[in-house]
Amino acid sequence: MANRKGPVLIELEGDAPSPAAAPPVPEPALPPEGRAMQRMARLAARRPSALTRWFWRLLGALLTMALGVAVWDFVTGLLLRNSYIGYAALGLTGLFLLVCLAIILREAAGFSRLERIDAIHRAADAAIVAGDLDEARRVADRLERLYARREDLAWGLDRFREHRADPVDGDALLEMAEREVLAPIDAAARAEIEAAARQVATVTAIVPLAFADVAAALAGNLRMIRRIAELYGGRTGVLGGWRLTRSVLTHLVATGAVAVGDDLIGSVAGGGLASKISRKFGEGVVNGALTARVGIAAMEVCRPLPFRAERRPTVTGTVKSALAGLFSVPK
Repeated sequence: MANRKGPVLIELEGDAPSPAAAPPVPEPALPPEGRAMQRMARLAARRPSALTRWFWRLLGALLTMALGVAVWDFVTGLLLRNSYIGYAALGLTGLFLLVCLAIILREAAGFSRLERIDAIHRAADAAIVAGDLDEARRVADRLERLYARREDLAWGLDRFREHRADPVDGDALLEMAEREVLAPIDAAARAEIEAAARQVATVTAIVPLAFADVAAALAGNLRMIRRIAELYGGRTGVLGGWRLTRSVLTHLVATGAVAVGDDLIGSVAGGGLASKISRKFGEGVVNGALTARVGIAAMEVCRPLPFRAERRPTVTGTVKSALAGLFSVPK
């Protein structure tokens, strides 16, 4: 048989099947897991190795030295060429250094505020365990000083000052402080959590890009944690906000809380219904629920008093309030 070059035509009997008649590719039967939030949490909570940390420290020191030498040569060269322009460059350099110093002081003040709130929280826990009224009064004094300049809390602080002598034990005094002083902040913090959960869920459900949902989850959670810290009095800078975020997410990852658990039953049920229409919708619901869980953990970290008189927000309730009408699924 002679060798034949080119395509070989094979004739089939009957009509050829149409591609339109092929069954659709089945989607995985696994429920939505909130992978964007889990990846974001693991990336943010991952601690670099000692070698990596020293690499970045030495690189930063080297670049700072190189920049300083370049600026020095630039300014001295201008002084030799033209004294007026050289002094102008020297003045701008001095102003730049002053701004850098102000940023450093702001970061240090942010770390100090976070440590102050954490110290009040530890003292409140100790007073509750010991049942010490005098210690509880000292905690109440520190709480008043912390929020003395907050105009939005002036009414609650006045009421607390009027009635703080009524309780006869430390638990009742701290519960009164929680109701009168911290309740408005708790409401504002819940609103921030709902907004962040809504944003992360929407981006996950709509944006088709692979890592856009991870970036949106990271940006949304960073903004949420920073706003919660500011509401409770812990005004943070960039480094302080990042450290606080790492602390919250490291705790959640270590305890396995950045996963679908019992307190997400209601949210996951909604995600399962939405995933019947679109898996991206289901992932959006679960990512929103995990964002709410991160926000509630941030409330516990940033709050100067533990939850006792006020109920700790639940993930399911927060998600239902945040996503009401956003992912409506026909019954």
